[in-house]
Amino acid sequence: ETFEIMRPADVGLSGTSLPLGKHSGRAALRAKLEELGFELADNQLKDVFVRFKELADRKKEVFDDDLIALLRDAAGGEQNDHVKLKSLKVVCGTEGPQQAVMVLDVDGVEKSADVTGDGPVDATFKAIKEIFPMSSRLQLYQVHAVTEGTDAQATVSVRLEEDGKIATGQSSDTDTVVASAKAYINALNRLLVRREKSAPGADVKEVKYTDAS
Repeated sequence: ETFEIMRPADVGLSGTSLPLGKHSGRAALRAKLEELGFELADNQLKDVFVRFKELADRKKEVFDDDLIALLRDAAGGEQNDHVKLKSLKVVCGTEGPQQAVMVLDVDGVEKSADVTGDGPVDATFKAIKEIFPMSSRLQLYQVHAVTEGTDAQATVSVRLEEDGKIATGQSSDTDTVVASAKAYINALNRLLVRREKSAPGADVKEVKYTDAS
């Protein structure tokens, strides 16, 4: 009633399709998610709503694909992760060197690195490896835009391999480098779970993650 000058039915539409924005509330978000086929419990909606508001502050409009990307990130979770991204600052441009200044939370302890590389993503990945050294090898790095426009979210996929164990991570953000860092860390945490499960004498209790697909 506030934003529509006529009813959708007046022009042959079956329902409202207003895009969500920074002024949209929790009820509007829940209605849109239900329209997309997602039913969330109150605690899940609370987490997604926080992420939605952060995104809406950076984007003029939040599209359906943006919401699906948010749900994928929320499903991954960070509660039990060994490594979490606290902050990231990159310097890039035509005049090098490209630099990444990063702070990670490693099992509750903050550690930092200041690294240069061949581009901001390379510097970012090197910073992660400097803070948390591993013998893993990067098998895949893939970026695609979730929606159109210069403020579109980028979804980044990263696949790591270590001693025959493979883990894939994915993350979305309007900042491609931030999405890259989160995707790499997501894959790293999954690889650590696989390492722990295969260690001698390890508890074989199942650890479940929700894949981005």
